Amino acid sequence: MSLRYTSRKIIAIFILSILLVTAPFAGNTEASSTVDSNELVATAKNLIGIKYRGGGTTTSGFDCSGFVTYVFDNLGIDLPRTSSGMHSSGSKVAKSDLIAGDLVFFNTTGKGVSHVGIYIGDGKFIHSASSQGVSVSQLNDPYYWGKRYIGAKRVANVSVALNK
Repeated sequence: MSLRYTSRKIIAIFILSILLVTAPFAGNTEASSTVDSNELVATAKNLIGIKYRGGGTTTSGFDCSGFVTYVFDNLGIDLPRTSSGMHSSGSKVAKSDLIAGDLVFFNTTGKGVSHVGIYIGDGKFIHSASSQGVSVSQLNDPYYWGKRYIGAKRVANVSVALNK
């Protein structure tokens, strides 16, 4: 074996090692600045009524993750594009510790994470549902969402302002 071949092999192994170590963190976004919860909720609520569109990422129509991505992007926070990618980001939050701005996740297909919304406080979340478009729902709705809830993540530093 030549020295040149060995050096290339070592470099390739080094690069592969770096990729393997950093891959689990790809898409994990931590906000460098603090987002006001009232601003986040207001941004999301301003989109109520926009219709659902599979793969949609604009005000012409949103799917669930397109809606969440749009809201956070407007506040300067980059998120992964899919609900499963978002679920792999941030820090896990117990249901009892939710604050406005946390992402809430649901299993609507029986195959794991398939829906995401934004917790807005008072046991409610805002999301783009295929049946209603952008709307507000009860997190513990006993007929649908409550049974499908699978967890929450905090993907941004959110300041919780006291409502006046």
